[in-house]
Amino acid sequence: MSKNLTKRTEDYSKWYNELVMKADLAENSAVRGCMVIKPYGYAIWEKMQAQLDKMFKETGHSNAYFPLFVPKSMFEAEEKNAEGFAKECAVVTHYRLKNDEERPGKLMVDPNAKLEEELIVRPTSEAIIWSTYKNWIQSYRDLPLLINQWANVVRWEMRTRLFLRTAEFLWQEGHTAHATKQEALEETVQMMNVYAEFVENFMAIPVVKGIKTANERFAGAEETYCIEALMQDGKALQAGTSHFLGQNFANAFDVKFTSAEGKQEYVWGTSWGVSTRLMGALIMTHSDDNGLVLPPNLAPIQVVIVPIFKSDEELEKIAAVADELTKSLRKIGVSVKFDNRTTQKPGFKFAEWELKGVPVRVAVGPKDLENGTLEIARRDTLSKQVVAKDAVAEFIQNLLEEIQTEMFTKALNYRNTHITEVNSFDEFKEVLDGKGGFVAAHWDGTSETEEKIKELTKATIRCIPLDRKEETGVCVLTGKPSNGRVLFAKAY
Repeated sequence: MSKNLTKRTEDYSKWYNELVMKADLAENSAVRGCMVIKPYGYAIWEKMQAQLDKMFKETGHSNAYFPLFVPKSMFEAEEKNAEGFAKECAVVTHYRLKNDEERPGKLMVDPNAKLEEELIVRPTSEAIIWSTYKNWIQSYRDLPLLINQWANVVRWEMRTRLFLRTAEFLWQEGHTAHATKQEALEETVQMMNVYAEFVENFMAIPVVKGIKTANERFAGAEETYCIEALMQDGKALQAGTSHFLGQNFANAFDVKFTSAEGKQEYVWGTSWGVSTRLMGALIMTHSDDNGLVLPPNLAPIQVVIVPIFKSDEELEKIAAVADELTKSLRKIGVSVKFDNRTTQKPGFKFAEWELKGVPVRVAVGPKDLENGTLEIARRDTLSKQVVAKDAVAEFIQNLLEEIQTEMFTKALNYRNTHITEVNSFDEFKEVLDGKGGFVAAHWDGTSETEEKIKELTKATIRCIPLDRKEETGVCVLTGKPSNGRVLFAKAY
């Protein structure tokens, strides 16, 4: 199997697009700006979804589902939110087509089937959900209300890229209502931490936890917490956000509750979400010029067994060993595939599973049967070793844990060596255009300076890190006072 992948150092963007398609993760759809997620790509998303869903339920959340369509007047109720998403909205204006009499066999919009009120195809669900919460919440006994939904949303992006930015994408969005500001703030921080735990422990991607600036904040939120990751090309990627909504949506949709003291009060809200953009993060953080490199915790197939044989008799003997190993591994929770196709040679299979990022490959041939050993290859380092057949299951179990840990460590080392402190604007531009990564710089705290830096360099403030040290200094652009560094980067 010929991979023919463009090298990352030659054209990172082209490498990424080729990899997504050649590894059978996704492809462009016939619908402009949309993608088809293929079975192998969807299997990875399912593993992400299953783990996140478990974590949401462990923190007390329940799943529900809300409509795809939002009446325009309802969408407009929270002005900042409506304004923030206006340019990305798809709008339904008619509900029926009819035959075009001038062009037989063609359809046209029936002008008599105009909707009384236009419908927005949800770019996010705050409006429809908070209009529903008005009916669900009457008393303090109804709080907290902790709801999540798994859904698709539509944001009419003009420049699209598989997984990273498409007109329609899959995500989860949590929407919670609370009796007090403190409780809502705690929820916002808790969900940011849930995301960070998932991304670090399952995706093997280190993240920086922080707060967005007012310019980068979610439309309609009072505070946005985020986790930011760094890709191999030195660009940042926002991996998850959690928003403290204050009482903005409660005010907009008149969501009140009667407190224990008998007073009518507005509830406090949060919303939080991650999307199939995490697939892009997974690919770009770990993969190499040979294809995908998947962390064992999210790989749909953790171990592939490839037989090397010349006759049906040899295959039969190898299959017996493979079957025994498969049962042993499945018993300890490891997912295994025995690739016994007779239509492809071992070399083709090796290349295919390497491209698809399967963490561990086991090769079994006649000599292995004679020696009572198996050849184990790991995808992340491309190293091999021979292991006694009887010890293989335990060896693989330990190896998968080792791979998961080492993939995180490798990504962490890259991230840590690509956070660079600068003290002048010349230094800022030099690091940004040369080394890349996060640039830790002083900023005077104004939106105007933030916009000017973005205009001059295309770098945005990714976050104000939660763990930043208080440090007096001067803004790299204006020379005005600053009390701490923020992280700038070019981003996806």
